[in-house]
Amino acid sequence: MESSKNYFDQVAGQWDSMREKFFSEAVRDKAMAVAAVKPGKVAADIGAGTGFVSEGLVREGLKVIAVDQSEEILGEMRKKFPGADIDYRQGEAGKLPIDDESVDYVFANMLLHHADDPQVVIAEMARVLRGGGVLVITDLDEHGFEFLRTEQHDRWMGFKRDDLRRWLAGAGLERVAVDCAGENCCAHSDCGTEYAAISIFIASATKRIAEPAY
Repeated sequence: MESSKNYFDQVAGQWDSMREKFFSEAVRDKAMAVAAVKPGKVAADIGAGTGFVSEGLVREGLKVIAVDQSEEILGEMRKKFPGADIDYRQGEAGKLPIDDESVDYVFANMLLHHADDPQVVIAEMARVLRGGGVLVITDLDEHGFEFLRTEQHDRWMGFKRDDLRRWLAGAGLERVAVDCAGENCCAHSDCGTEYAAISIFIASATKRIAEPAY
């Protein structure tokens, strides 16, 4: 099976037009609203792609660390946002190139279903959050559209919301919430004979503030 990295390397130049057909900017806007982002804070955009989430964060006055496994797709993002306060870092979601407790927010949009081990990725995202920081994940509910596994190299056919709640709590996060993002992700198969409309969830949680040592 072709790796998701190879897939995104190949579609980097077309990704913006592809993404627009999958879901709208309302998904990003809701994610930022749930996180209650504040100007001047630092946010990590994991699986940043060509900057769908980062664009909104920069617009709101945040400093952004954009992480993606594909240098090709990060290259496309650099072209789009010259001069923006974005720190581009190539790296794997399961081993983030970000220091412990160094960001105020972590966003992961449509990343988790490409991850080999979603629990490891969630633990990594929790690791880089400061105490009181917020993690927001937007991704697909569980579904049965197998063509997405072969054509878009999805590792997971969406997720059960109860699993997300358990994984977030298991990563040491609190105030865990998983709800509907209010939109479907829509895609046609390459041959045009299949059509998927999959509900999108929004999961959020907060990192505990460590008790002071005496």
